This record gives sequence, structure tokens and C-alpha cells, in this order.
Amino acid sequence: MKRVTILVTHLLGTGHLSRSLTLARALRSAGLSPQLVSGGMPAGHLKPDGVDFVQLPPVRSDGTSFTSLLDADGNAVTAELMRARIDVIERTLLDNPPEILVTELFPFGRRILRDEFLAALKISEMLPRRPMVLSSIRDILAPPSNARKAEQTEAWLLAHYQAVLVHSDPGVVPLEASWPVSDRIAGLIRYTGFIAAPPPDDCVEGADGSGEIIVTAGGGPVGRKLFETAIDAARYGRRTWRLLIGGGDAEAFCARLNEMARGAAVIAEPLRPDYSTMLMHCAAAVGQCGYNTAIDWLQAGVPGVFVPFAEAGEVEQTLRAASLSQRYGYGLIAEQDLSAEKLSQAAEAAVSRGRFKADGLQFDGAARTSAIVKELLQARG
Repeated sequence: MKRVTILVTHLLGTGHLSRSLTLARALRSAGLSPQLVSGGMPAGHLKPDGVDFVQLPPVRSDGTSFTSLLDADGNAVTAELMRARIDVIERTLLDNPPEILVTELFPFGRRILRDEFLAALKISEMLPRRPMVLSSIRDILAPPSNARKAEQTEAWLLAHYQAVLVHSDPGVVPLEASWPVSDRIAGLIRYTGFIAAPPPDDCVEGADGSGEIIVTAGGGPVGRKLFETAIDAARYGRRTWRLLIGGGDAEAFCARLNEMARGAAVIAEPLRPDYSTMLMHCAAAVGQCGYNTAIDWLQAGVPGVFVPFAEAGEVEQTLRAASLSQRYGYGLIAEQDLSAEKLSQAAEAAVSRGRFKADGLQFDGAARTSAIVKELLQARG
């Protein structure tokens, strides 16, 4: 089987890794041999079952700052650690040369890791059979802060890449909404539709989550204010609020939240593998507006309230939340405006709106991506 190697590093939440794993499983189902090289912190709730998984010495962002990196112990990364990451990438590509190399987010983002991505591109060009190189990006990107960055991205694309896989529907969110797409790179763009995990088929009424407000905030340390506010919001009504916590300190943070929630109808617990099933029968959802969260909600047709992450000048989630609020009626509260009373009122309004069907959206992006990859391989010969 032809190997497809995906290079991905999640720095804050786990959405990038989750999306890449969904894609890898679809590639496997399409008869290809996926390999995922992950450079972020291990995420226990994401299982790489059936996928050749390579873990680099992990790094993460320093809080919400993406301009400095920390190692697994919370110390500033060293040159030796970054060199070790490159060594593993190079050895992996040399030992098992892929037919396709996919760089997740790069060169549109992850510039702080440019050395290892560029090293991977250099090694790939030295292999006896040079792999095709693709970039894999979500629907909305962090817009370039200046023209020079956009020009550098374009130069890398033209020098090394055969296609850009945009995991979106251009009728909903075209890439141009967040990134300047010039005529020079427009021909590289391939829209795949949205990448979503297969919908659950075991929805059981009365199970955990039934009739509740489900609150999530990604798989990292951001969103803690949202969880704490949700506890106070729960005190305004009689409905149970279930807080699903991600991150390496989930157990400890759950204990703290459950202590804070005494007397309120609140359950705080670590993220669960049946989250998608819960969305099928909960009363409403509350969360940030990362790519995976938005797609999960749309696929389930669950009403909800977005509180998009917007620290450190981030605009991706705000743009996505505004679009989905306008199209599907989702509640929207800016982080700086968040209060328990507003959240309670917005959640009840979401419950009153009820469930819906997001007709016309393409949720088969993983399968469509696999088909595009196979077409590119066939054309290559």
C-alpha cells in the first residue's frame, strides 16, 4: 500500500491532532497506508488505533503565545530538543519513504516550527522517488500580519507543493475569507468539504447527557473561565450542566470545579470518547468555536452557544462563530462580555430554538480528501 505521511503539531488544544487522526483513518479505509508524525503533547483521549503513529519529543505553546515553545516539563525548549525532533522526522522519512507527504497547517501557519517542516521538505526532495507534497488546512486561518508573510507562504507553496487541501466548503467559508489567495496559487487549492468523525449510531435516550447542557473548551488549558462561568450559570436554572475537561491536568481541574459547584446541578469530568453521542441527545451545547467543535455541533444538529477563543489577537474562532451564528442561529457571546447571567439566558434560548439539520453541508471531507489523494497518485503514475 502507498504510504501517506502526515506531519502535525498541536500547540494549544488538540483539534489539529484530532482532525489529522480522522483523516488518517479515512486514508486507511481507502486502501492507503497512513503514518502520522505528531509533535504536540500526548493526548490520552485521542487513540491512534490502526494508524502508524510516531511521537516526536513533544512541545507546546507558552500559554496563548505561539511565539515561544515549552517542553513536556514546562521549560523553554532547547536547541538540542528541536534538533532531536528534526532527527526523528528525517529518520522516519528515510526509513519509510512516503508517496505523499502532508504538512498540516504549514506553510500557512506553524512558522515557529519552520525549521523542521523545511527539513522534511528537503529530505523528501532527496529521496529516490520524490513524494508529492500537500498542505492540509482548516476552513479559517489566522490572516497574515503583513504582506511579507503571505509572500513567503506563496513562495514555499510554489517551490515545494502540488496541492493545498482546504477542509471546508467554499459555499460556506472560502479560503479567501481569511487568507489572500493570489492567481499564482489558486490552481493548487482543492476543497474537500468538512472533516468530521463518523456520526455515532448508538444514541440512547436517558444516557449521560440527555437533557443536559454540555460544555467543552477544547483539549488544552484555554477556556477555564468558560467552565467557571458555566458553574454560576447553572445556578440560574434547574437543568444539569455537564463540563467536559481536556488537558493533562483534567483530573485535578475537575476536582476543583466540582468543589466550586457544590449545591449546583453541575458535573465536571474529563473529556469522554462518547462526546459525539452526548451531542445527539443533550438539550444544548456551550463551547468555544474551534473547527472540530463547530463541525461536531453542525453534524449533530445541536443548538448551542459559542464563546469563541480570542486571546492574543486570535480571530479564527470569532470569524467562524459569527458566520455560523448568522447561518444557523447559534448564540454568540464574546469572551470579554461573558457572564453567568448572559450564558444562562443564551443557553436557555438555544434550548428553545431546538434541533435542526444543517442540510447541504459536506461532512465527508476525510473520504473526499482520500479520493483526491488517490487521484493525484493515479495522475502521477
